[in-house]
Amino acid sequence: QVQLVESGGGLVQTGGSLILSCAASGSIFSINAMGWYRQAPGKQRELVAAITSGGNTNYADSVKGRFTISRDNAKNILQMNSLKPEDTAVYYCNADVTSSSRWREVYWGQGTQVTVSS
Repeated sequence: QVQLVESGGGLVQTGGSLILSCAASGSIFSINAMGWYRQAPGKQRELVAAITSGGNTNYADSVKGRFTISRDNAKNILQMNSLKPEDTAVYYCNADVTSSSRWREVYWGQGTQVTVSS
């Protein structure tokens, strides 16, 4: 089994910054990709940013130039700058993992609230 533990998040004013981190642990052979999704009330969950094992990154258009995802082994960090009220959502860590038994599966964290006040 694999666990994803998120930290960070909270309340910040418009224009402020926050850092989210996510650490994966458990029966891991390799992590193929890690990322962050978010879900605002009444909206579908959407990709925010992702990073592959090779370091390739992908960002939602709405966060390009403001958010940066980085990764160090089984941990990833999402640096969020110039935050806007529309960034308010529950943020979920996501990892595409190949387990020690070579089973590939996508795992999710429990979610962390980010609230940006205007």
